[in-house]
Amino acid sequence: MRSWATAVLDLLFPALCPVCQHPLAVGRRDPLCGACWIAIARLHGPCCSRCGLPFFTFSPPEAGNLPDGRSRATVLCAACTTDPPPYDWARAAGLYVDPLRAALHAFKFHGTRALARPLAELVIEQCGREVPADVDALVPVPLAPARERQRGFNQAGLLAERLAQGLGRPVKPRWLRRARPTPPQSELGAAERWANVRHAFRAAPAVVGRYLLVVDDVLTTGATAAECARALRAAGARAVGVVTVARVV
Repeated sequence: MRSWATAVLDLLFPALCPVCQHPLAVGRRDPLCGACWIAIARLHGPCCSRCGLPFFTFSPPEAGNLPDGRSRATVLCAACTTDPPPYDWARAAGLYVDPLRAALHAFKFHGTRALARPLAELVIEQCGREVPADVDALVPVPLAPARERQRGFNQAGLLAERLAQGLGRPVKPRWLRRARPTPPQSELGAAERWANVRHAFRAAPAVVGRYLLVVDDVLTTGATAAECARALRAAGARAVGVVTVARVV
């Protein structure tokens, strides 16, 4: 019945993709059209086992263990070899280029909340197998209360809710909060991003001993993810992973 109703509605009022403004057509992932969904630059192949950076050059593999005790070869990028981040691992579903970049802009800045579903599906399809079985909960990167009221939602929170359904884990938005408001990271350079979020987050006592998965939309310099992980670790979290829809390379 739902498929029949959708076909009738599309016939009467053709649904348009929020990215390219074309009809959704075959292969659609509502509200993304099939063409935009297929054109997303997905991240495949070898990457840094710590930060998830796709490899151009890399250090020799070493034996290592995941926080849940499973062993695997560890191949680190140059940055993680010399100055590893405070999270245990990070992965992204795709590159931050169009049409994924345009989809994230429509989702985050133009209020197209329906995009949370296909974007979360993309993360599950690309990164779901790498999420350890003993992850306790998903923690979305929090927005400052004033910015969330202005936007009307937290994009990381919507993504986390959709991911939780696919991964079978609870979402705990109150386990991480903003300790102070910060200017938008998108307006800052690389060095300024790190200074901007320093000590900007506080974690709840409930994180003690937990394996947590931080959820955000884009990983650019890694400053926000690192500071969230640092706050969770300082409060007693056992391990911290990070997943994002896209990554800037």
